Amino acid sequence: MEKQRIIVRVATPDDIHYSNTITDEMEASAKARGTGIAKRSPAYVELKMQEGKAVIAITDKGDWVGFCYIEAWGHDKFVANSGLIVNPAFRGHGVAKSIKKKIFELSREKYPDSKIFGLTTGLAVMKINSELGYEPVTYSELTDDDEFWKGCRSCVNFDILTSKQRKNCLCTAMLYDPLEKLKAVEEKAAADKADAEKNQHSVLPGGDIHEERRRRGFKGNIKLYERWLRFKRFVLLKSKKEGSTIGLKKKFFLF
Repeated sequence: MEKQRIIVRVATPDDIHYSNTITDEMEASAKARGTGIAKRSPAYVELKMQEGKAVIAITDKGDWVGFCYIEAWGHDKFVANSGLIVNPAFRGHGVAKSIKKKIFELSREKYPDSKIFGLTTGLAVMKINSELGYEPVTYSELTDDDEFWKGCRSCVNFDILTSKQRKNCLCTAMLYDPLEKLKAVEEKAAADKADAEKNQHSVLPGGDIHEERRRRGFKGNIKLYERWLRFKRFVLLKSKKEGSTIGLKKKFFLF
């Protein structure tokens, strides 16, 4: 393939001719992974482009490379960066990371006070989210907007989600809370100031903050993400299988 320059930018109405290609690849990718994402129509993708709530990646030759869009839930209290997809021909070149960074910046610009969250089974996406400041959370910390959860109906694992009363599923929930981040910055600044005044260097600035991050986050370690995801799949898929084969004493291991 001839080397092409990749441009990552906010999508515009001029990009609607890519909508069918984008939604087709979303569906194909979900099938290939054996998991699902909220199915969206070309018209929905076009609407996001028209609203300026999407990021697209294209080459300088006009070839489609990747896409992601913003959805707001719970009266704008929560924002999701959804539908991340990259053209298979351009995967492995950092495109997803560039798109995620751009859509995150766009979300912060349009919804500065909203919590940004995501659900994903992809290890690479989890690592990117962690680098942007997201932290793993329980499903209870996400939006309770029914319209958001209806989007999961097209996922092959929807029965697991419903059987767990929307408290758990194969996807990992990650959240960026701007108020929490601001508080962390302020507390760290106060701790730094106190340390400077007391000339005490034995205590790390913001020690309590660092302890909380250790408790909730994976610290960007992809190996920990992988082990957690495997364990989660094993437990939930095993529970699902046993629930549909009562009386059988088979054990299923997914690694």
